[in-house]
Amino acid sequence: MSEAPSPEPASFPQVQSTEADGTPKNIEFLLDIPMSVSVYVGSTKMEIRDLLQLGQGSVIELDKLAGEPMDVMVNNKLVARGEVVVVNEKFGIRLTDVVSTAERVQQLG
Repeated sequence: MSEAPSPEPASFPQVQSTEADGTPKNIEFLLDIPMSVSVYVGSTKMEIRDLLQLGQGSVIELDKLAGEPMDVMVNNKLVARGEVVVVNEKFGIRLTDVVSTAERVQQLG
């Protein structure tokens, strides 16, 4: 029977925030990455029989109250809250509260 190899810790190169000449690394390439932005208006649970009875003009009651801030999500992570506004006949969101960097980092874990 041969002896099993013993595990060794992985080694990675040191992460540097500057180039060899001392200038900061350019992160401009990250600015063009598309992100999905969604606004959470509310939700509800319905039985299938009620869902099948929906028709034009039906109203579905949601779990959020009128005037309550909407959740702004980026890639399904909360980044801000805001209020609905109308801009040039289109809906928009005026941000009233932006989630802190620390809170956003916590959501990743």
